[in-house]
This record gives sequence, C-alpha cells and structure tokens, in this order.
Amino acid sequence: MTDSNSSNQGFVRRDGELFCEGLSLADIAKSTNMPAYVYSKALITRNFLASADALKAVPHLVCYAMKANSTAGVLQTLARLGAGADTVSGGEIARALKAGFPANKIVYSGVGKTPAEIAFALKKGIACFNVESEPELELINAIATENGLRAPISIRCNPNVDAKTHPYISTGLKNNKFGIPIERVEALYLRAANMPGIEVKGIDAHIGSQITEISPYLDSVTKLLDVMMSLREKGLEFHHLDIGGGLGIRYREEDTPPTPKELLWAVRDLMTERGFEKTALFVEPGRSIVGNAGVMLTKVLFVKKGEARDFCIVDGAMTDLIRPALYEAWMGIEPVIERHDVKPLLMDVVGPVCESSDFLGRARELAVVPGDVLAVMDAGAYGSSMASRYNSRLLPMEYLVDGNRLIPLRRPDTFEAMVDGELLID
Repeated sequence: MTDSNSSNQGFVRRDGELFCEGLSLADIAKSTNMPAYVYSKALITRNFLASADALKAVPHLVCYAMKANSTAGVLQTLARLGAGADTVSGGEIARALKAGFPANKIVYSGVGKTPAEIAFALKKGIACFNVESEPELELINAIATENGLRAPISIRCNPNVDAKTHPYISTGLKNNKFGIPIERVEALYLRAANMPGIEVKGIDAHIGSQITEISPYLDSVTKLLDVMMSLREKGLEFHHLDIGGGLGIRYREEDTPPTPKELLWAVRDLMTERGFEKTALFVEPGRSIVGNAGVMLTKVLFVKKGEARDFCIVDGAMTDLIRPALYEAWMGIEPVIERHDVKPLLMDVVGPVCESSDFLGRARELAVVPGDVLAVMDAGAYGSSMASRYNSRLLPMEYLVDGNRLIPLRRPDTFEAMVDGELLID
C-alpha cells in the first residue's frame, strides 16, 4: 500500500484513514450493512492489463478465472477490457455470457462436466473444452456427434509438478484429481484427432494457486512443449498452449511472487526456443487480477479478555471469508481509521459463527474499540465467491469504486430472500 493523493491508486492511507481510490472506506462503512466487500476498478484494470500487455506482441488470450470472484459487475469490468473467461461449470458459462464475454473467448475446465453442461457449452460455441479425463473426452465426442457439431478441445495434462503451495490448492501432482497423466496424453491426442465430434485445438495444464515462483510453471511448460514437439512430428499441430493460472499475490511482506511480465516473457522465450512462437499463448489468471483489488469491511462488536488469549469479535465470519478457516491463510487486517487513544492488544480476530475455526486472523496487534471498522486486505479473490449462508447468515454486500463513484454490485441480502426458495411441508 502506498500513500498518495491520487484517486486512482487503489487502496491508500491518507492522514491515517484508509481510502479506496477517491472514497473513504469509513464513509462507505457508515452507508452500508457490514460485512461488505469493496473493490477498486482501477486496480482490477491495472492487474488485467499487466498480463494482457505482457502478451500483446504474440497471439494470446487472457482468460479470467471466474472462480476467484464471479460477481457480475467484476465480470463486466473485465469483459469490457477484452478479457476471456476461464469457467468451471455451466453456471459460470451462463454468468460469463450474461456479463458480456463472447462465447469464443470462454474456456471450460472442471473434472466433473455433466452431459447437460457439455451440451449447453457446445451449443453456445465456446472456444475450448479443457478435457480432464478419457471418459470425458468420449462423452464430449458423443454429444457433439449427436448434435452435428465438433467440439474444440484441449487436454489438461497432469505434469506431476510441485507448485510449492498449500496442498488444498495444488492441482498438478500425480495424486491430485485434475488432468490426465502426461505420459498418457500423446496417445489420447492421436485418438482424439480421429474422433468425428472432436477438433483438437490446444494443450493445457494448471498446477495450482498462490504460486510464488516461476520455476514450477517453466517445468510444466517444458513438459507440455515436449508433448507438442512429439505430436508435431506425427502431423498434429496445436492452435494454443494454455499454461493455466495460479500466479500468487503479496499477502505478507515476505511474499515475493513474480510479475505477470516476468512469468509470461519467460514462457514466451521457452516457446520460441522450441519453435512455437506462432502458437497462441493462453493464460488463466484469477487471484492476480482481483486479489489485491478488494477488501472486506467488518465492524468490531466486542473486545473480549480471555484466560489464554484475547479476542476481537467482529461481525464478519468464515461464512463471508473462508480462506483463513479453510487454508489457515494469512490476510492483513487493518483499522480503517488509525486510533492512538487506546493501547494495542494482541488478539485473535474472530467472528460470530459457532465454529472454533471461525477466525479472520490470529495474534494480531490492534488498537480498537467496539464500533471501529477493520479492513481485511487483499480479499478480492476467493472471498465473496466462496461466501455461504451457514448459520443462516446473510451474504455480504459488494461495491465497486470507480474514482469517486460507489457502485452497488448486488441488492442487500435479506432473510426473506434467504428462505424464498424453500418449501414448508403441509
């Protein structure tokens, strides 16, 4: 975070008060129910362009990984910038289309595609199915043939590469459920090339999330290029190479992820060395586009003294932001307005949900009193998209800040909306 008088710098602190672009987060908090998410349009734009500009000299497609944050207004912002969409369900494809992504810029990943989802995606004319298994390839071929269509496909390879991230978000090791062992993909591509309902378009891998080193990507890409070279010798050419996403962001001072430019230029160099400089490069960033572009605002309810530790009890919970509970993920927590009239205490920041895992941060030094507002930083990814109504809690509100404009991205949740789809028995 940097101090600045500019209104388009994302999240900045001015005279001890936290702002999002030109708006005070304290003022936003006064005008809404909390917890609430606030996103910076300027940061979303800048983060997307960091990947798009790094690839502007070569054929490419930057497909935003919707699972990171699928709020309609966020999707619209990226669609208008020319992004593609990386989707993992029929629902995400429908969301992407509604938000303005062209079908020919949508790729469809996911290990459990249903027949209905496959048929829906086929009829919409998406860019590519990222195939995760042999049975899935056969199902796509059957559905496409039945509908008189040819399905564009890429086979997701499992390169058995350690992404050096949390085991729950590692996806490229041989014991993960994702993709097809890379030793088997060449034979499968040769089969696919002869299937009547299949059009081979690309090859892909996705090795994990919150990756902070380039080397795992380059190991994965090297293995994919080996397959591409072998298949080229057998007469099979590829339209694109998809390296997946997962580039990390800086949650803590010691986190030093590479920039999109550092990563993508290194991948481009590898492709050129192997004679694939004209092959399109697809990339699927999610967290690196929206992660640092959002905060979650939450109000302090109580400061509770305990026997072994003290607690800062807030109205935000694991239902609103599950990353700390699910992955023990560390996220920065800052007062929206700095306070110097009370002594800082070392406290766990916890929510109201009836689970011991309901915490946003452990052992944080904070000078706060009830009624103060905290900002959970870098919460734009895997926050609202993973929110739930467990304990019958309302979903958090979401806003986009565009300079000095505050734009609501959803209607406030209500108890009536929560139970609207439920049926009482006679």
